[in-house]
Amino acid sequence: MDYLVKDKKIKLKYEPGKGAWTYHIQIPNTKHIIGKWGSLKVSGLIDDYKIESKNLFTIKGQDKLLSVSETIRKAINKGGGDFVTVTLYLLTKIDKVSKQQILDTFKESGVLREFEGLSEKEKNEIFDSIFSQKTEDGQVKLLIKYIDKLSK
Repeated sequence: MDYLVKDKKIKLKYEPGKGAWTYHIQIPNTKHIIGKWGSLKVSGLIDDYKIESKNLFTIKGQDKLLSVSETIRKAINKGGGDFVTVTLYLLTKIDKVSKQQILDTFKESGVLREFEGLSEKEKNEIFDSIFSQKTEDGQVKLLIKYIDKLSK
C-alpha cells in the first residue's frame, strides 16, 4: 500500500467561510499528484477515526486538502488548531505503463540497443523504478531520465 502520510502529526486548520472546507488538513508532499476534483480519493485514519473514500481538494501548485467534518471532529474530540495523527493512502489508480511500452519508447528514442546491453538486474531496476512512480507524470519524467542516461 502506498501511503501519502503514515502516522504524521498534522494541524487541523480552521478557516471560516469555506463551507465544507472550513475545517481541513493539508496533506504534505502532495502537490505533485495530478487529478481533478472527484478523481483523487483517500482512505485511512485521522487519529483513530477510520475514513473511507474521501475526496481530496486540489489547489494548483499546493498540497492537497482533506475536509474534516463535524462528525469526525466530535469523534476525535479535536478542533481548529489541534494536531491530529494522520495515515492516508491514495485510492486513485493511475494507468501504469507496461514493459512493452517502455521498450517501444526506448526503441523510438534510439536507445533500445543500449538498454538490451544492460544486465538483467539493471533492466529490472529501471522497470521497477518507473513502475513505482505514483503518477503518470512521474513515470514519464523518469522514462525521459533513463533515455538521456542511455543515450550517453
